[in-house]
Amino acid sequence: MNINKNTLFDFAVPMPQLVDDIAEIGHKWTIIMQGGMGWGKTESLNLLKQKPALKDHEFIYIDGTTKSDSGDFYMIKYSDTGETFTTVPHEELGMHLEQLGKHVVLFFDEIGKMPRSAFNAILRILYERKTANGLKLSDKSIVYAATNMAAEGLGDVLQAHSRNRCRVATVSVPTKMEWLQWAITNAVHEFVIGYANDNNFIFKSFLEHNLDAQGNSEHPEIYDPRTPEPPVAFVTGRSLAHASDYFHLYDERIASAVSGGHFSQDVEKNMKHNLKCQLAGVVGPKAATDMLTYFSLQKDLPTEEDIINTPMTAKIPKGGAARALLMARSLKNMRKELAAPWMKYLMREGAGEFTKVDQAVFGMGANVKGYHATKILARNEQYQQWAEQNVILFGKA
Repeated sequence: MNINKNTLFDFAVPMPQLVDDIAEIGHKWTIIMQGGMGWGKTESLNLLKQKPALKDHEFIYIDGTTKSDSGDFYMIKYSDTGETFTTVPHEELGMHLEQLGKHVVLFFDEIGKMPRSAFNAILRILYERKTANGLKLSDKSIVYAATNMAAEGLGDVLQAHSRNRCRVATVSVPTKMEWLQWAITNAVHEFVIGYANDNNFIFKSFLEHNLDAQGNSEHPEIYDPRTPEPPVAFVTGRSLAHASDYFHLYDERIASAVSGGHFSQDVEKNMKHNLKCQLAGVVGPKAATDMLTYFSLQKDLPTEEDIINTPMTAKIPKGGAARALLMARSLKNMRKELAAPWMKYLMREGAGEFTKVDQAVFGMGANVKGYHATKILARNEQYQQWAEQNVILFGKA
């Protein structure tokens, strides 16, 4: 497999590390992060907002695809006599905030798609943190940008001299565990979590996948511009989140039909058909079909009542996909009355017991920042003992 060295993909950096770099050196150098479509480059701004050192900064987001020319950043201001004029930066750039003693984090998203006239208008901000007429950002202000990789064929272009005066850093696709942590924290639907947990290929760039003799990708679910016919809809972190929204909407519609007294098999069938059509437009037909198989897996799961009442005899799913679904469901629904019997069930020994990977998936989810039931589990003695003995699993499952 040959990877174009211009992508710097062999030197890709995880997003958390790159955000640390931006927070610590972004006041001096502009870091332009390049990375795969739909994997959280825009989310970097929210990660920076969590940095204690930046708590007093003003955060400014600018989408490069919405800018046409330099007039979107500067306006002409004539002198009192009208004989001369200067240019005044739009308030959006935050240049006026330095005079008020404020610092900013200025993020130019989709900078590689920005038209040349608009791009040229912000060059001095990227290089020097100031405009042509002398206005500048504070010394603690941060400037950074994001773009797609040129290898993706999405029209992202940065001139050589511009790249050389900034720092180009390739951001890696998150690992499965990193994405699962985000998914659990952000209430992604358990079907989507189960699907992602069961398909490791999702968490690789198309550059890491092989093509067959006809140039087709081994995984048509992902976007690969090298193929003769790249898919219209495909799996990325962003589209997985959108798929989750559709599953939650389906659940709400079913609940509404049941409570309204008009639920029937035909209603359920029509809703599932609509869901499949919507998912196909978000993640593609194959991934949509695969996600819908999780409906059938539900019959392999014990009910929460079974786990609460008979944790030592409640059935344990045989398939990995069903187990992943069960972990996701239990993390989402964890509460005080479920915690103790669940831990007895999860730690049960004997035929068909859960694997350490199964346990690690649950343990990792229970330890993500912001998880709603962390305190509930922390009070459980069995969970405490298991966590102390298996800390390594959280990072290496």
